Amino acid sequence: MVERDPVEEDSMTAVLSRVDPHLLERRDLTVDDLADLPEDLRYELIDGRLVLAPHANLTHQLISKNIGFAIDQRCPEEFVVNIEQALFLEPHVELRPDVVILPEAAPETFIPADAALLVVEVISKSSRNTDRKDKLAHYAGAGIPFYWIIDPLAERVTFTQFSLHSNGRYVEMKQTDECVTVNVPWEITLDLPAWTRKRDRMRAARTGARLVR
Repeated sequence: MVERDPVEEDSMTAVLSRVDPHLLERRDLTVDDLADLPEDLRYELIDGRLVLAPHANLTHQLISKNIGFAIDQRCPEEFVVNIEQALFLEPHVELRPDVVILPEAAPETFIPADAALLVVEVISKSSRNTDRKDKLAHYAGAGIPFYWIIDPLAERVTFTQFSLHSNGRYVEMKQTDECVTVNVPWEITLDLPAWTRKRDRMRAARTGARLVR
């Protein structure tokens, strides 16, 4: 069963009001069918289904920003790091990873997924299964060399690193909630404990609770 967040539910209700309900019933949609959707609408096309996403919450956005900043620290000049960039995989599949590394030569729009060097998904309550299953398969099928999943819903913010094997499938290389430095696609340090502390402080501030150190 997929867990629901009341704030996420309210955001989703607002999103649904902006979309033709007939689109949500179809299972044969293509990228062209969605060309007239509002530009600021957060959605993905997964196997012909329009999947709407609520506006990301504060913690989700903070984690995405931290990931992008960490990657960008030693990013070679010939690459760019972007947030929520639409990637075209096939006519019935268009995904928007939370963070993506692309070459400078990538087109301005309609970017093919196989141009990406790394994609990162930050898990939300509504995307947990999709990020770990559907997107894992689709990103591997597109030939993207590296896939990361960051889980801010775990007891401690957790990082899972996948690398594309010669058989076309992802192999899990590492999973940790400690401060970690990876060497591919280049040296990148993720201070997961710091992100956990910040998340917990934000939660405590909202509830008026005191953190136990």
